Amino acid sequence: MSRHSVPVRSKKHALLELARSGPVRARDLAACRIPRTYLKRACDQGVLEQVDRGLYRLAGGETTELESIAQVSKRVPHAVIALLSALQVHGLTTQVPHAVWVLIDRHARTPKLAYPKLEIVRASGLARSHGVEERIIDGVPVRITSPAKTVADCWRYRRHVGMDVAIEALRDYLRTQRGGVDRLMEAARADRVYAVMRPYVEALAA
Repeated sequence: MSRHSVPVRSKKHALLELARSGPVRARDLAACRIPRTYLKRACDQGVLEQVDRGLYRLAGGETTELESIAQVSKRVPHAVIALLSALQVHGLTTQVPHAVWVLIDRHARTPKLAYPKLEIVRASGLARSHGVEERIIDGVPVRITSPAKTVADCWRYRRHVGMDVAIEALRDYLRTQRGGVDRLMEAARADRVYAVMRPYVEALAA
């Protein structure tokens, strides 16, 4: 066995292990000291597939909504997963999003991804920063709005998601998040929809 054969095999193994933990960006290879040429080799061998510029995943797998969220978070780390996508993660909707919904700063550059499709809303101040949590999804750190902030956002952006979605999210939140009314109303104040939401909260919580 040559001295060169061991690192070649270990680097290929390291690349596959990296891909098994979630989508891989070309720049992720630097931390593992894997040459970028290994990406092309893995694609040529049918082990990996390129899903967007600079983004790869294991070949042959079905893309789930959570995988799409992980891909977006990896490509656009300043974006916050929000609205219908966050509702799905929190189990607060029966809707199946046709895109990944993200919240970005009002002055941030618009992300341009060929895949997955994005729905983008913008905010600033507390409406952008309040209630942002971090979760690990498919091995990727994902910034996502909390359940309370997600529901409040549905009311803030009700013209985007639909009033039926906003009411359903509120109903499911009140049913599943016991003792969460204070957090919900705090998020509503951050989003400046307290006056709009309050009558619905009082009616549904009665």
